[in-house]
Amino acid sequence: MARQTVKFRSSKHNMDYVLLTVVLFLVGFGLLMIYSVSSYEAGVEYGNSAFYLRNQAQNTVVGFIALFIMIKFPYKALQKMDVMAIVVSAILIILVKSPIGVSRNGASRWINVGITTFQPAEVAKIGVIIYLASIIQRLESIGKNVIRTPKGLAVILVPPIVIAGLVYTLTNNLSSAIIIMGIAVAMLFVAVPDYKWFVAIGVTGIAMVTALVMYVSGADASDSNFRLARVKAWLEPEAFSTDKAFQTLQALYAIGSGGIWGKGLGQSMQKRGFLPEAQNDMIFSIICEELGLFGALAIILLFVVLIWSCMVIANKTVDRFGALLVVGVMAHYAIQVILNIAVVTNTIPNTGITLPFISYGGTSTLFLLTEIGIVLNVSKSCR
Repeated sequence: MARQTVKFRSSKHNMDYVLLTVVLFLVGFGLLMIYSVSSYEAGVEYGNSAFYLRNQAQNTVVGFIALFIMIKFPYKALQKMDVMAIVVSAILIILVKSPIGVSRNGASRWINVGITTFQPAEVAKIGVIIYLASIIQRLESIGKNVIRTPKGLAVILVPPIVIAGLVYTLTNNLSSAIIIMGIAVAMLFVAVPDYKWFVAIGVTGIAMVTALVMYVSGADASDSNFRLARVKAWLEPEAFSTDKAFQTLQALYAIGSGGIWGKGLGQSMQKRGFLPEAQNDMIFSIICEELGLFGALAIILLFVVLIWSCMVIANKTVDRFGALLVVGVMAHYAIQVILNIAVVTNTIPNTGITLPFISYGGTSTLFLLTEIGIVLNVSKSCR
């Protein structure tokens, strides 16, 4: 009996240290690459080669504080905040158009809270995950078929659709809207593994994208519709080498010049004024240039381990709400990594998506680490 008590107490605090180790490595590597990529631009613009590194390091420290708080925070209490999470997310997005809204590079995506600025879209991603995990668990407790009813589907999907619509219309942030809807679809797929519906959604989506590509390829996509112009630039990047496709072409030059082993850490040429905002969305191309195909595959492998660890935790968690939280976080990481690498390699049109833990961005890093804290908290309740 005493042995069973000791075993129970030890397993109760058995956190997933593999996941934590992978995250620590990705964050550390991200800080290293941000300094390598941004030192030239920071030195020219701010007279301090460590300007971007310093800002990112400060935000990372805050992010780890949030991570350790969420490890100790009783995650089941988040279920009581499901409606509040959606309401707060919507209010914060609307505040972008208020006097505290901040515009950068022609985009209004931030709000100023005095001590810092942040993107409400990042808050909305966590808010949607919490809401969906809670509402799906509540509907399942009523009956397994409740989710399949039109009312059940409406309760699940309407709030994420509204949030994604607000993000798109008010902040003009299509990439975040896509991620939010991707998270919703992934969590619904886990709750209702009815493949024919999702196959129908996938076929419809592919047909719409194909129709759009065919329309753009035969149309004059001028600057008056910059999204169509981006698709046109994706189809014919060389024709837009000095305009819409300039950043993508420079990223491809960086990837191609890296070869298998790369030029060496800090030896990139594209980061020296050729590739705009290299420390943000296009940092993966500089990784390929400096560390080559080997380094790029190593980073991809780390993300695969991270996503796999989340899947294992979701499968072993005895609490349905906790499992769905982890599924939402896993979907967020998987979608964002895939889309970022696809954009950098010109597999899809440029949508402005950061690479988790590696790209420069304080708000993104803070909330990504907060999500990891939630997952690590849930991992302590695994079988």
